[in-house]
Amino acid sequence: MPPSRASTPASDLNQDRWFLENVHLHDGQLKSYLHGAFPRVRDVDDIVQESYLRLWRRQTEHPIASIKAFLFTIARRLAIDTSRQQSRSPIEYIGVPAQMDVRDESENVINNVCRAERIRLLTDAIDALPRRCREVIILRKIQLLSTHEVAMRLRITEHAVENYFTRGTARIRKHLRLCGLERTLGSEG
Repeated sequence: MPPSRASTPASDLNQDRWFLENVHLHDGQLKSYLHGAFPRVRDVDDIVQESYLRLWRRQTEHPIASIKAFLFTIARRLAIDTSRQQSRSPIEYIGVPAQMDVRDESENVINNVCRAERIRLLTDAIDALPRRCREVIILRKIQLLSTHEVAMRLRITEHAVENYFTRGTARIRKHLRLCGLERTLGSEG
């Protein structure tokens, strides 16, 4: 039977002190970063708490060399996942569908359906990209950041941003071509 991990009041104080001195001191900066980098994420506090929990678990298994870098990496990944989930389901509860009049009597019904399908296919293509290409595409084309801003945010060179962007858009175009769409990205990529 494995030894129990019962904590003593002294060890609890040491863990609390470790958390306050090494992790929690980044709270304000982490929240500011998340609000700035992911303005559409609704629950930044939830992401911060989940980041703390994951960091805590990891620290109990293996000591972390750079706590701040690890914390921000966890939070960034959680925010990207949250953004992706929110973009897939932007619908909020507004009532019982059976009681709503949802008929669209306009002439643009077919155009709206086609547009929605193109958006879904584009979202699928972006989701299929490698992580760094996906981050660059999202920051450049969805959040409309400059190459320089993306480079600063991801801590890579502007040349690397351009390379990831070029590779990402080429993969997206290929995916869309295979789906029978040619011009969903627009003329500039």
